[in-house]
Amino acid sequence: MAEQIRPGLWRWSAPHPDWQPSERDDAPTSWPREVGCVLYQTQSHAVFIDPLAPAHDPAFWDWADELCQGREVSVLETIHYHRRSRAEFLARYGATTTTAPGVVPLHLVPFQETLQWIAEHRALVPGDTLIAGADGELCICPQSWLDCIDPLLTLAGLRAALQLALAGLDVELVLVSHGEPVLHDGAAALAGALREP
Repeated sequence: MAEQIRPGLWRWSAPHPDWQPSERDDAPTSWPREVGCVLYQTQSHAVFIDPLAPAHDPAFWDWADELCQGREVSVLETIHYHRRSRAEFLARYGATTTTAPGVVPLHLVPFQETLQWIAEHRALVPGDTLIAGADGELCICPQSWLDCIDPLLTLAGLRAALQLALAGLDVELVLVSHGEPVLHDGAAALAGALREP
């Protein structure tokens, strides 16, 4: 079930149905089977980011239905690979894919990713560009993940794009999709992730 990180902010994880084990840590298919999803709730809106509904789990839908009741619902994605259960959420709640108040999209155009910034909670929700590494520390994705988008993209270019997009943000939480989230001192974790190797 979902973990309430702060009032109005939840994160849950679910096993991705397309997951396959990988022998190489740097392979494009090398990511944990459990992927993270976010729900941000205000008095007027409920915003799902990269949602994946756990299979055969009516208690999950009871929880989600209760939090969406009487609210406008948006379903946002960070990257097209994270469509996941998007269609199911859109149909169930008559939701839109437009950004709701309180959520600011941060576009990394060449990398085909939109990080979502939830200002109220100082929470950054990345897609695939920022992940938790094998040691649990925040890091940028492997080069092989960028190669799947465009072989001309580089990790140095990604670092520069992230530094530009995140400049001036006072980040406390980094709610990654792959691996464990950063729940305190996100700015320091980001600084470490974006440091040149």
